[in-house]
Amino acid sequence: MKKILFFLLLSCTVLISNDALAQEPKKILIKNAEFGDRNQIEIPGAALLTGNVIIDHDGIIITCNKAYYFEEENYAKLFGNVQMVQGDTLFLNSKYAEYSGNSKKAYATGNPVMRSPDMTLTTDTINFDRNKQEAYYNSFGRIVNKENTLTSNSGRYYATQKKSQFFTTVKITNPEYTIKSDHVDYYHNSGHAYLFGPSTITGKNNFIYTEKGFYNSKKNVGHFLRKSYIRYDDRLIEGDSLYYDRKIEFASATNNVKITDTINKGIIKGHYGEVYKQKDSMFVTKRAVAINLVENDSVYIHGKRLMITGKKGNQIIRAFDNARFYKTDMSGKCDSIHSSTKKALTQLLGRPVIWNGENQMTGDVIHLIGNNATEKLDSLKVLNNAFLVSKDTLGTGFNQVKGQHLYGKFRENKLYEVDIVKNTEVIYYVYDELELTGIEKKKSSSINITFEDNKINTLTSFKKIESELYPDAELPKNARKLKGFIWRGDEIIRTKDDIFPPEENELNDKIVKESTAEKAKENTPMEVRKETLEYDKKNPVKKSVQ
Repeated sequence: MKKILFFLLLSCTVLISNDALAQEPKKILIKNAEFGDRNQIEIPGAALLTGNVIIDHDGIIITCNKAYYFEEENYAKLFGNVQMVQGDTLFLNSKYAEYSGNSKKAYATGNPVMRSPDMTLTTDTINFDRNKQEAYYNSFGRIVNKENTLTSNSGRYYATQKKSQFFTTVKITNPEYTIKSDHVDYYHNSGHAYLFGPSTITGKNNFIYTEKGFYNSKKNVGHFLRKSYIRYDDRLIEGDSLYYDRKIEFASATNNVKITDTINKGIIKGHYGEVYKQKDSMFVTKRAVAINLVENDSVYIHGKRLMITGKKGNQIIRAFDNARFYKTDMSGKCDSIHSSTKKALTQLLGRPVIWNGENQMTGDVIHLIGNNATEKLDSLKVLNNAFLVSKDTLGTGFNQVKGQHLYGKFRENKLYEVDIVKNTEVIYYVYDELELTGIEKKKSSSINITFEDNKINTLTSFKKIESELYPDAELPKNARKLKGFIWRGDEIIRTKDDIFPPEENELNDKIVKESTAEKAKENTPMEVRKETLEYDKKNPVKKSVQ
């Protein structure tokens, strides 16, 4: 009987129009209390409710041990075992809370916990705006879901979108990795995390840095923009845009790609690259170049496509389609290059040509052999149809030597001696100081040539020598070239930038220009791969019951 009389006291009837009623906020309804009282001296304007208090307001049910209900303000202060339930999907528990029926806003403190099917939030204080369906906190908070634990110093939870937004000292902990950032937008249904500002992802086998990125915590794939890189123990992957799949240890990079191999002392550059960590393989294209870092004499290898496979000590570099290489005193080109660190062997295949200064060497196949102990070039082989051409420095002719094979030796990475063997032929311009003595045509079993400053110093023939010296005026022009002679001087690669053909440079200029323009844009929305964004479109979240 007491309860009925008490609630009659709290109730009043006001005659108003239907339109006015629709505009006014709904009143808080007291569904139950074991005891009710009013004390205008101690609690002016409030009714005291105690014992199994139940409050209903526009789709939210509130229970607690004690409440102060301010009828005129449509406001309640709640004490002891407070629980707010919105539908059957959102729960807010705390020791103390306040709720406004006019603004539909709640404030909870004293070990507050907010739960939904996709997450649990704990912090010092939680504010919940039912109009916006947003909960926010401004002190250290922790959100736990199936895959991750997320902490930050401030954040928001959007109940309708199933989305959390974290600010300041954000940390996402997963059994496989840890994400740290200044700002993260996290979608609980899809597991999508958008990273803004300096952010890191630390895994067991790698470290990722980005200042604008995306990570799918369920599929373990990510896409990273702006100053991003992926670092393994043995290599560093950089590019304007990075894609990463943790499950298969695959990474791809687009535009201004740079892969640094710290163990094999190499750098690979291009505008598109792929790295398969588990397979120890890399693929690079679009103005691709592999740089072998050798003290004072690095080697640059280019091909339209570069493939690098194998572990330290057994790495193979393959360059395909119009392959080229350059070092300070030697360069060359061919259809493809195959280089093995284990064998210290680089093979030039398909119309190979090497230039050593102004000396040109051609043959069916060319091998460059290194010394793994010294990490320097040791020798070279030109196999089948070996042809050496050297432009006459004092005239317009060409010194020429041909034979079946050519074998060369290096000293301090410089070619100083070659031997041409089997059926050798020579055309050589002979000078007495600066005056042309004549043009020598010679045949023999083999020839030895020494070089000084990349120029022919001595030329010595061995066995079955047939030689004749012709005065310049007596040797016809068409007799001054050996069969198979081709001078490719207009193709000489004189600098490391010459290894790129014109079409590759045009592509580079276009990409660099577009990349520079893109970097100039501030706050550009992320354009992540379609497969990482489709999830939220295909799986729209259900709106929370209000």
